[in-house]
Amino acid sequence: MSARFFSPLGSDVVKAIFLVCLADGLVGISYGSLAVAGGFPLWVPLMLSVLVLAGASEFLFIAIVGGGGSPFAAAAAGLLVNARHLPFGIAVKDLVGSKAMSWLGCHIMNDESVVFGISQPTHEKRKIAYWLCGAGIALFWPVSVIVGAYIGQFIPDIKAIGLDAVFPAILLALIFPALRSRRTRIPASCGALISVAAVPFVPTGMPVLFSLLGLLAWRNRK
Repeated sequence: MSARFFSPLGSDVVKAIFLVCLADGLVGISYGSLAVAGGFPLWVPLMLSVLVLAGASEFLFIAIVGGGGSPFAAAAAGLLVNARHLPFGIAVKDLVGSKAMSWLGCHIMNDESVVFGISQPTHEKRKIAYWLCGAGIALFWPVSVIVGAYIGQFIPDIKAIGLDAVFPAILLALIFPALRSRRTRIPASCGALISVAAVPFVPTGMPVLFSLLGLLAWRNRK
């Protein structure tokens, strides 16, 4: 993918996409380290990172199987966590491409690529941002898993260095400018409160679905 292809986005958007991909890579290091430390051979997290390409469900899978659970139960839990991809698919149906390319376009669909895709002002920029972010994560994630598996051999407790906190920290830094708008701030705040309130009552990964109810907060003000 040449620089000329994504130049319409502007340097700020490209830089933000790179930072998010880098943050995903740091989380991937943590994931690879945890998987190998949990007794999984490298090919398991590596294959999941390539074929599934969904961090939350991959973490959940190794946690359930590593704890003695059935791989089928772990796969079912992963599908439940990824249920949010159904509304995502509707939101980016005009960005994933057509015919054979749509399969790849759907595969690289994730929280980050969807956010960058739908937030751009024109269709051209939305499509470029979606594909740039999705392809970037599809590259960074498996490579970081391999790096994490190697590093995990020398670090007794990968959680101790706090890599799992890097990704949410960068995402918060990226969304702060958008929160200056009241139209964004109110639904986002309501969604965050709903999501936090749902944490004790629903499985891991599901609270983010409940946060979508925050969108009703602005609608109800009209």
